[in-house]
Order: sequence, then structure tokens, then C-alpha cells
Amino acid sequence: MPNVGIGSLLLIVFVALLIFGPKKLPELGKAAGNTLREFKNATKGLADDEDDDKKKEGNK
Repeated sequence: MPNVGIGSLLLIVFVALLIFGPKKLPELGKAAGNTLREFKNATKGLADDEDDDKKKEGNK
């Protein structure tokens, strides 16, 4: 994975401010956080289901 320096991060934030404006950024951050949290919960649920299936097959 490429290293992202401080200069790159500042450039990304500056461009985001220009595109979305300062009032919209907190809303976008909150939406992105909620999306990642839901994705994490869904994948955790899939992994748990897979583990349960393996345990059931092992008990037969």
C-alpha cells in the first residue's frame, strides 16, 4: 500500500473543501462512518454464520 504523506492528506482535504464546502463535510464523514460500520457488522455476521455451518458439519 502506498504511503500517504502529510502533504497528500492536506491536498485531499483542500480539494474536498473546494468540492463539497465546509458545511457538507461533517455530513459526508458521518455517512461514510455509518456505511463502514454497517459493512463491518454485515461481514462479521457472514463470518459467524460460516463458523456455525462448519461446527454443524463437524458434529455429524
